[in-house]
Amino acid sequence: MKVILKADVKKLGAAGSLLDVSDGYARNYLFPQNLADEATPGKIAAWKEQQARKKAEDAKLKAEAEELAKKLNGKAVKIEAKAGEGGRLFGSITAAQVAELLEQQHDLKLDKRDIKLDDSIRQAGNYNITLKLYPGVSANMTLAVSIKN
Repeated sequence: MKVILKADVKKLGAAGSLLDVSDGYARNYLFPQNLADEATPGKIAAWKEQQARKKAEDAKLKAEAEELAKKLNGKAVKIEAKAGEGGRLFGSITAAQVAELLEQQHDLKLDKRDIKLDDSIRQAGNYNITLKLYPGVSANMTLAVSIKN
């Protein structure tokens, strides 16, 4: 029996998947738990239309992310931090701080988990950072850390 999953089902599939399952599994588990609908010809047509819209939206988002990556590659983000003797910073520069700087300097709102710092930043200098803009699309920027007087 063909079914369209309404929710993620462990070891079976993700929500929105069109699957072929046994009749008993569908009638005794999936339907009573409201996890799936029977795939009638009308529902299959609607599912195909929804999948096409989703694919087009994903392609559009990926193209926008690639365009943004082209603009951001090689650009710099500047920060001033207090330092002690020997140029060692008080604390370190975190991904959350970099996310805040990106929003201020480049009008780009990113989650701190989408910013990859090569290693902890504890001294003044230039560092490479990687921004994940979309799955499979990333931009490389420079973080310029200077000492505040």
